[in-house]
Amino acid sequence: MELVIGTKKWSTWSLRPWLVARRAGAAFTETVIPLRQADNQTEAEIRPHSPSGLVPALKVDGLVIVDSLAICEFLAERFPEAGLWPADPAARALARSAASEMHAGFSSLRGECPMDLTAEPRAVELSEATHKDVRRIVALWTSLLERFGGPYLGGGQWGIVDAFYTPVATRFRTYGVRLSDFGDTGICGEYAARLLAEPEFLAWERDARA
Repeated sequence: MELVIGTKKWSTWSLRPWLVARRAGAAFTETVIPLRQADNQTEAEIRPHSPSGLVPALKVDGLVIVDSLAICEFLAERFPEAGLWPADPAARALARSAASEMHAGFSSLRGECPMDLTAEPRAVELSEATHKDVRRIVALWTSLLERFGGPYLGGGQWGIVDAFYTPVATRFRTYGVRLSDFGDTGICGEYAARLLAEPEFLAWERDARA
């Protein structure tokens, strides 16, 4: 099993399935493609691994699986004992919904606050569109943490949905986003800190800063 990923300090999409693969205990090698190279060199290096020209891509059993969510779903099926989705049907449905919302949305936050794990934390002025994204994330996290009792979005066990929001937690840290300004009573800030203390994320972050 080979996971093809982008530069660790920047690639949010690569981070998500990497965290899931590590948590599942999957044996895999990683191939890192440098991002942001000039003259389309990045895409040229990705193409031999990924027909979409994008990372991440998982190469396994003669298949090439592209897209973070598709890779995570494959890993959930391959490693059912890892419990990557909640066992409870309601929790599983809402966790999938939250992961899909992250996968498809929050474009203003993505564009205005890109992940950079080597940047010094700093406060920035955010647009109203990004304010709206953050308010929605706070509301979503609060609803799931309160409904299922935490400490993770689907309940007691870390899973795919938490992998999808880990890059968001890094953005809040890097750009000085105070969640209390967006309706958080403290539960979301604690959750974000929890994500950034997970051993798998800390291992990724060490590599990104090396």
